[in-house]
Amino acid sequence: MSKNVGTIDRAIRVIAGAVLIAFALQFGFPATGWNWIGWIGVVPLLTALAGFCPAYTLIGISTCKR
Repeated sequence: MSKNVGTIDRAIRVIAGAVLIAFALQFGFPATGWNWIGWIGVVPLLTALAGFCPAYTLIGISTCKR
C-alpha cells in the first residue's frame, strides 16, 4: 500500500472530516434530522492519516510528489 495522497490533499481532507464530524456532534451547527450524515467525515480523516485513498487507486491518480 503506497501513499497516493499529497500534503495539500491531506490538509483538505482533515479540515473536511473535522467539519463533518462537528456537524454530526452538533458543535456550532443546529440540530437537524440529518446530523448523522456528518459521521461520513471519518472516511476523509482516515484516508488523510493513512496517506492512502482506495478511490485514487481505482481511478489511477496520485497527488503525492514522487
